[in-house]
Amino acid sequence: FMMLIPRLREKPSRECARTVEALQFVLDQYRHVVVFAELNLPLNILWISLKPVPGMCLELATAIKLAVPEALLVAQKTSEWRP
Repeated sequence: FMMLIPRLREKPSRECARTVEALQFVLDQYRHVVVFAELNLPLNILWISLKPVPGMCLELATAIKLAVPEALLVAQKTSEWRP
C-alpha cells in the first residue's frame, strides 16, 4: 500500500528526521510482516509491501497514522468499485 505524507520534504531537517524515526519505529514493530518499505522523500510517499496476512494493511496503516498524524492512506473508493 501507499501513504502520502504531505509536505514532509519541506519540513526542517530535524522535524523530518523525527518523522522518519517515528516511521522506522512503527515498521520495526511489524517487521514480521513487512517485506519492503521505501520512503520516497521527493514525492512525500511511503510504499510498503506486506506478507499476505488478513487485516494487516489496515492495522499497519492505522499504526502509522497514529505515529505520524499527517500521513494519509492512498486507496480507491470502494463505493465505486464493481466486480
